[in-house]
Amino acid sequence: MKGLKVLIIDDEPLMRLSMLDALEGIGCEVMAAATGTEGLTILGTRQFEIVITDLRLPGADGLTILKACKDRTPTTEVILITAHGSVDTAVGAIKLGAYDYITKPFQMDELLLIVERVGKILGLRRENSELKEVLEDRFSFGGILGCNHQMRALLEKIKLVAATEAPVSLIGERGTGKELVAHAIHLNSPRRDQPLIKVCCADLPEALLEAELFGHEKGAFPGALRQRRGRFELAHQGTLLLDDMDSLSVDLQAKVWHVLQERRCERVGGRESIAVDVRIIGAATRGLKEMAEQGQFHRELCAQLTAVQIVVPPLRERREDVLVIAEHVLETKLATLGKSLDGFAQPSRELLLHYSFPGNVGELEQLVERAADLGRDGEAVQPWDLCGFQTCPYLGGAPQAGCGFCAEGLMAHIEKPESSAPVTLATAREAFERDYIAAVLKQVEGSRTNAATILGLSRKALWDKCKRYGLSSAKGEAEEREE
Repeated sequence: MKGLKVLIIDDEPLMRLSMLDALEGIGCEVMAAATGTEGLTILGTRQFEIVITDLRLPGADGLTILKACKDRTPTTEVILITAHGSVDTAVGAIKLGAYDYITKPFQMDELLLIVERVGKILGLRRENSELKEVLEDRFSFGGILGCNHQMRALLEKIKLVAATEAPVSLIGERGTGKELVAHAIHLNSPRRDQPLIKVCCADLPEALLEAELFGHEKGAFPGALRQRRGRFELAHQGTLLLDDMDSLSVDLQAKVWHVLQERRCERVGGRESIAVDVRIIGAATRGLKEMAEQGQFHRELCAQLTAVQIVVPPLRERREDVLVIAEHVLETKLATLGKSLDGFAQPSRELLLHYSFPGNVGELEQLVERAADLGRDGEAVQPWDLCGFQTCPYLGGAPQAGCGFCAEGLMAHIEKPESSAPVTLATAREAFERDYIAAVLKQVEGSRTNAATILGLSRKALWDKCKRYGLSSAKGEAEEREE
């Protein structure tokens, strides 16, 4: 807790001094005030990470202190000290944003335990904030996330390429994020205020694709009932992304090269030469140079596109990015659902880290979004949420043909529940909840008050669960009698 800035506000001199000594003893930087008015004055001039305040104070009470803290610095955590008769008020204060309360008389170790817990939370917040800054600064660009060395090099190359007007080729497996890279290049280029037009060359037969690229005149072919501008015209002064460019016929490749050379195109069935100023980004799953050597790609177009080539690595080659991307996707999805999940359970993290992801980032996004839909509010993402089967082998069921984790045999390599007999999803979740609550109670020596804080439950909710699961302790029963 070294360096933690704490303000104590208490009108009892002995109590104030005892708390100050105890907190300084664990390395905190502590200031103290004897009245609520004095505390508010100090809060107006300095920032604190923790404020410990008595509920009843001369000048301004603890609730006023709490409101002032949350108004000025919402990240400051407030711990209230209250007499037994004011517990209801303290519980209400927690709903207003207080972190916790402690009832007089109390042992100083109880207060230090709460402070240490707050310190850990504040530390995690800092780490999370720093990680986000690092990701935004060094490891993200145009929505692309990556801390792997290949991705860092790729991001630096994107930044350099974006500032130029050169055509670009993007080579990578399906689902690696080539379209994201194209967007990043366009949005950071001099053409950012002009359109980025995309066409997937594999989606259309050649005759229709030619009309899609270059446009057509009315009556150019059956069904051409009106004139239509092509993608080259629509992308004028902007960027044209030709996805799956390796599926283009050599004849169409030659026409694309001609447009790049002449900066002009003709609509199908037309004679007018139309000026087009377009930057081309070609995305492919196969290497264009190898295709050109085999006579499958127009050599001059290949030379233009591969002068600046970016290879997007598959996800299996950058496993350190898996959880970074997964957590980002989960956070984004939960925001749209208005739902809260407690990250990924350890078995789920192991599955994600060891899976080969043949569908790359696209497959990872689908898995995580499905898990966000299936996961229980307030709980961590479990293996069965990721695979989408309630008869998940993790719960003792048979391997599922449609599950990639089963296909790769990963379920057999993660720690499973002790019982190998198939159980329902509800039973498995209850077993986990009971074991976890029991472990937390053991950690806090049976104190349900402290356990409720750690678990993020109200004390009544925790007591109900303890009764349901048959969890009891002398300390917990004593706390219940006090209530």
